[in-house]
Amino acid sequence: MPIIATIEIAPGRMDDYIPLAIAHRTRSLRDEPGTLAFEILRPRDDDTKVMLYELYADDAAFDAHWNGASIKRIREEAVGIMLRISGIRCTPAE
Repeated sequence: MPIIATIEIAPGRMDDYIPLAIAHRTRSLRDEPGTLAFEILRPRDDDTKVMLYELYADDAAFDAHWNGASIKRIREEAVGIMLRISGIRCTPAE
C-alpha cells in the first residue's frame, strides 16, 4: 500500500530536518518488516515542503509504522521544524 505524504517545514529549517528524515527512513526500513520503500523528495519549486513516498506491505504495516518508535522519535526531534503533515493512502491503478 503506497502512501504519499507532504510535510511543511518551518522556514529556514530544511537543513535541520533532512538529516532527521534520513535517520527516520533508515530506522523504518531496518526495523519495520512491513515498510518496503521510503523515499524523501524535495519539490524543486518549494523549499518549505518535503514529500514522502512510502510503500507498506498492507494497512497493518502502515499502522505499525504510524504508531511505532521511529515516528515517535522524529516527532520529538522535529518539534518546531515540522509544522504540518498530511498523507494520502493510495491504491495502485491497474
